[in-house]
Amino acid sequence: MADQNSNSSIMELKLTHPLHQIAESPSHKLLLKQWLKDEELNLNRIAFQETQIDSVRKEITQLYCFFFLFHSISLVLLFSASSRGSHGISCHRSWIPSLCSLLCSLGFIWAMRYKIDVESHLEKLMKREKEDGRLLGKCLEELKKKGVEFDLMKEVDALRKAKSLGIEVKAVKKWSERDFVTFFFFILSCLVLGLTRFILCN
Repeated sequence: MADQNSNSSIMELKLTHPLHQIAESPSHKLLLKQWLKDEELNLNRIAFQETQIDSVRKEITQLYCFFFLFHSISLVLLFSASSRGSHGISCHRSWIPSLCSLLCSLGFIWAMRYKIDVESHLEKLMKREKEDGRLLGKCLEELKKKGVEFDLMKEVDALRKAKSLGIEVKAVKKWSERDFVTFFFFILSCLVLGLTRFILCN
């Protein structure tokens, strides 16, 4: 008799378990499957965006290297050419290499700024995907805990409100890291321009 009572209590526990309730309810079962699929897709998107960000960062590093390499080679070539050529002619025509150096510098700076903007955009997208993933994870957890008692509209609205309250108000920055990088390379370009003039005229 005691065994029968224990078996019946175990069966009742199984029937009242949230996951068993979800399995018995077609709508909740479909919802669980859909959210699990959405969670997997969310993780795949985050992994893809991380790969994209790494690729863009490598391209930015390559641009930095090319910038310094180009100007280093240019200055060495100008110095060797000015030491062999006529001083007056080299100084008179110094505007040609100066203009080329300036245009190339502006091209590098534009490419760097563009890639840095792409990186910033991808980081914002990835941050949004991670926030959506956390929200989805909380919904899944609540669904598994409550079973058929889970109220979709009520729970999702509550989680969205909690998410919006958790967002901290950030102060508007007048200067960002991207602006400092652009300004730094612009100053370097001006220095290279001055060195070009100095090498050819002195």
